[in-house]
Amino acid sequence: MTSPESMPAAASLDAFASSKLAGLERRQLRRRIVETDGLDAVRVEQDGRTLLNFCSNDYLGLSRHPEVIAAAQAATARHGTGAGASRLVTGGHPLLFELEARLARFKGTEDCIVFGSGYLANLAIAPALMGAGDLILIDELAHACLFAGAQLSRARVETFRHNDLADLEARLAKMRPDARRAMILTDGVFSMDGDLAPLPGLLAIADRHDAWTLVDDAHGVGVIAGGRGSAHAFTPPALAPLQMGTLSKSLGSYGGYLCASNAVCELLRTRARPLVFTTAPAPASIAAALKALDLVETDTAMCERPALLARRFCAAAGLPAPVSPIVPVILGSANAALEASSRLRQAGFLVTAIRPPTVPRGTARLRITFSAAHDEADIDRLAGLVAAYAPQQEAAE
Repeated sequence: MTSPESMPAAASLDAFASSKLAGLERRQLRRRIVETDGLDAVRVEQDGRTLLNFCSNDYLGLSRHPEVIAAAQAATARHGTGAGASRLVTGGHPLLFELEARLARFKGTEDCIVFGSGYLANLAIAPALMGAGDLILIDELAHACLFAGAQLSRARVETFRHNDLADLEARLAKMRPDARRAMILTDGVFSMDGDLAPLPGLLAIADRHDAWTLVDDAHGVGVIAGGRGSAHAFTPPALAPLQMGTLSKSLGSYGGYLCASNAVCELLRTRARPLVFTTAPAPASIAAALKALDLVETDTAMCERPALLARRFCAAAGLPAPVSPIVPVILGSANAALEASSRLRQAGFLVTAIRPPTVPRGTARLRITFSAAHDEADIDRLAGLVAAYAPQQEAAE
């Protein structure tokens, strides 16, 4: 047998990749991207079959809204298909400045900075503000991009138990005295579980220990508290100093943002590498987000509908009442989740199986999401199918 040392470089690379893929296949953890054509806000076509999509993050169906599409088309005709370069090189087209001002007003902050994606935003924020000698505490179930940004910062990164304020405070009390600066990272709405962060208590702890809080509200804006987001699920609103979100979910477009003070945003405009060294978002995406924001601000009923439909589904399926449009049906093993997803597909529903490492080992699941464009009859039919096997728990891997 040829040893890796004697292989040509390309051959050893392929051998490594093939070996890793085979291991993933054995554990039923390999992913494949399926060609999918969106027919409307809730119907897709895969392999010649029309399926009802119950796993999209387009919670309001705005990516298919005629006014949003028209705004994107007009922006393309006026500003072109791409930005051409980083904003620090060629400047920014007017729509970008308009969107940043609108988002700042919407979130109640002094300023806003728009990035090419939500992932890029979270790769930018922690590294621009934190460094060696600093401390970052992050909820163990926070989104992967929050972890990635924390790790890039070179700060000490520690997790705290999910939504456990006592654990967070104990860790801060122990570690904060040795750190120059401290930051707490959390989702506002957790993308795989659909629950909310306990923001009032979390922010109170942050103030006691002089820790800056970054809340990723990607899955909150547009669908929580009449569209205002997870901070407004509480009275009074629990407003973090660093409010991050995306344009790609409820707003039906593409991009990410940070709403914060003017001083913080100005610092990131100078130091955030995913802004400085990345081409600015396309004009069409920004115009689409602006129009979608108009609709979110003026149609509270539309914004409340996804969570209402989620509650209808859970009541019919015998599941706990949700607080967001995200409903996890935890089945345990990857095999159980894949089998359930396959059954639903045969019945005409697209509900992708979510497996480790996206979720913790032993918690593979169906992640069912609801859109304002879904019909009640389809939801009731899906609930009947899920109820047949949702309570069954297969042994963890």
